[in-house]
Amino acid sequence: MPALATPAADAERLARLRSNVRGSAEDRPGTYRMITETGEVAYVGKSKRIRSRLLSYFRAEYPKDKAARIVREAEAIEWEYQPSEFAALREELRLIKALRPRLNVAQKRDARHLAFVRITPGRAPRLTVVRGPGAGERGGTYYGPFNGASHLREALRELSTALGIRDCTLDGKMRFADQVELLDMPLRTPGCLRFEIGTCLGPCVGAPTARAYSQQVREARAFLEGATEGPIVRLDAAMQAASAEWQFERAAVLRDKKARLESLQDRFSRLRFAVESLSFVYLVPGHDGDDRVYLVRRGVVRAEHPAPQTAEAWAELSSSIGGVFRGDALPGAIPAHEVDELLLLTSWFTTRPEEMDATVPPGSFLAGPPAHAR
Repeated sequence: MPALATPAADAERLARLRSNVRGSAEDRPGTYRMITETGEVAYVGKSKRIRSRLLSYFRAEYPKDKAARIVREAEAIEWEYQPSEFAALREELRLIKALRPRLNVAQKRDARHLAFVRITPGRAPRLTVVRGPGAGERGGTYYGPFNGASHLREALRELSTALGIRDCTLDGKMRFADQVELLDMPLRTPGCLRFEIGTCLGPCVGAPTARAYSQQVREARAFLEGATEGPIVRLDAAMQAASAEWQFERAAVLRDKKARLESLQDRFSRLRFAVESLSFVYLVPGHDGDDRVYLVRRGVVRAEHPAPQTAEAWAELSSSIGGVFRGDALPGAIPAHEVDELLLLTSWFTTRPEEMDATVPPGSFLAGPPAHAR
């Protein structure tokens, strides 16, 4: 919208946009884009009834309602139809990630209460609790999602302490004892309190070797994936030693630390089961018979097919199912680029539990197509 548009010109533009929606848009699922005079996609949305949703923008009260403010930036409105609301939701996510529209402040989710463990990238990774891959949080390795960020944060702090992994937010360059310096470096200052009391290896002051620190990070990954109980075993040994020396207060502290790590371990074990349960064939009826079959593995759509109507189409779908579900087990870690879709599907099936009735175990299809399709 021109910066100096007159009220009359503004009203004329809105009337033109509204007339176009009334005359062209249909009430069916789809996505839409609000486009400014410069061609910028300022906002992306979705609806199971595109026409009704777009017309609601023109009934919104300006400047009170966000919808009214959004449409006043638009020089054009474009929309594309999708087979179903589920398809529109996935396409909206794809468009937001690709275009990063200025007015889409945050991807709306019903799963905002969920949190992830993130192992940051870089030379000296740390363990953090995040809601998802937001600005400044791209990359790294994710585990989750979990309920209860505060309890998760406490347990993660114990894991970092047990393994000597840093939890500081320092952005400065991390150093290691075996790192070759090209220039003379100033004397290194004392480390933080955790380094001084022996609960952090101290990469901020070049105390550990790169190999030693990497080994502890690998053990953290193995613990989060259920491949080792090393941190718990070490805490138990320290607790038993403290008890044997009659250091009962220290033994009690170590017992509580061990209990928090055991709780974290149990939650990760249940998480792996929960995420694996989001693996199925999902049958979604579409507009005007455009039905779709989605192959979902560990909460992410791995393949999409039109609902098969012939024996050849069933054979193609069965082959795709075999490729998606018969492969090697996926790792416990979640790639950063899959986190948003995992949250989207988690929210979709959590708020619409009846949709689980439309899911089928992969083996049901691998046994062969229904009789009427043969």
